[in-house]
Amino acid sequence: MIENKQYRIERSKISPDKSLIDVVKQVVDKKAIRWYISQITSDYMTIEATLYSEQFAEMGESVEGQYYPGKTVVVNIVPTGIGCSIGGYAGDATPTANLLASTVDYLITNPNTVNASNFINLKNNVVYAEGHSIDLFCQGTVNFHLPYANTVGLIIEKSEDWKIDILFNLINAVRAIYGVNIINPVITDEPISSRCMQNEAGAFVGTVDNPDVLFNAGQELIKKGANAIAVTTNVQDLPSQMYAKHFRGECPNPVGGVEAIISHLMMKKFQIPVAHAPLLNIKDLDLVHNIVDARGAGEMGSTSGLACVLVGLQKAPQIKVKPNTRIADIINLNNVLAVVMPASCLGGVPILQAEKYQIPVIAVGENQTILDISQSKLQLNNVIEAHSYAEAAGLILALKNGIHLESLSRPLMTLRP
Repeated sequence: MIENKQYRIERSKISPDKSLIDVVKQVVDKKAIRWYISQITSDYMTIEATLYSEQFAEMGESVEGQYYPGKTVVVNIVPTGIGCSIGGYAGDATPTANLLASTVDYLITNPNTVNASNFINLKNNVVYAEGHSIDLFCQGTVNFHLPYANTVGLIIEKSEDWKIDILFNLINAVRAIYGVNIINPVITDEPISSRCMQNEAGAFVGTVDNPDVLFNAGQELIKKGANAIAVTTNVQDLPSQMYAKHFRGECPNPVGGVEAIISHLMMKKFQIPVAHAPLLNIKDLDLVHNIVDARGAGEMGSTSGLACVLVGLQKAPQIKVKPNTRIADIINLNNVLAVVMPASCLGGVPILQAEKYQIPVIAVGENQTILDISQSKLQLNNVIEAHSYAEAAGLILALKNGIHLESLSRPLMTLRP
């Protein structure tokens, strides 16, 4: 059973001697598949979490002591379901991700940043990684093993024949055009029943009625040789009014929350790359204009949301390597130069882990969200504020080249005996 739950921590009980991530982990149930800080007041801190009744196997020993020198990595997150003005629609954060990727050897980013249904545009050094695997990476629990290519399995929820035909034409197009190795998909015998909902903070989350259907299909694909899994479902309970607002550019995609739950759940279960896409994009809406907001146009211009996920998973990182997987490179926490995040949502695992390890966090102000978990609220000591992603790219180049940021601004303090 999947449950969305809220926790509260009294601020008076937060010790300055402990990192904030350790404080939160003491409170949030170990069965959480996703959590983030959603509200901070003078008295308490609120955590929004999604729990699954089964506790999955824990990861192995830390990789903190392992080093792969000579490679610079930036982690760039555009969180799902919290109203990001850049990246909350349909792959509209791709230009910013590719800009940041041009400054380093590897840019790790979550699917929400770049997925745009039939459209996806990744620089070769963009590492397409599901959110739970990024959390594990930032915790120093796993290395990212970057493959030459994955074998992608696909779970299709039980649907009408005409929908299945659309998907198979799309699957074959991805095989022919992008050269992705996609094994014969599994069509479930029962519905998966993924559902969209909104929590008290106003963020979009979700649930799945029949997770065992997902797990059984995933197990079947792994037996066939898949080492990455795409999932496509008919997302239910979508608020049609909210979806119309989304296409008018007034709110982000409401499907994102349930997509994150499915991918986190499957990643925790099987410990291989996973990503989700809506089976068909919803378009039968009474829109204000026939031409939708540019940020959501990729979705409106595509029948299904699936193609980008299949392409993204082609080279998604492995956290455990089997003998038949050929690895092009290895990176881990010790390669991370900085973490980039919208400035109003600094309460997630990558940011709090960065604070624990004193990795710089670049907080981008122009990417607004519905949250208010900012540097002024959290008082983290490793946050660098940037107005835009262009400014963030400049900051990364300075860090990469060993230029102290203080030397770039005026007035410059003069040191005296």
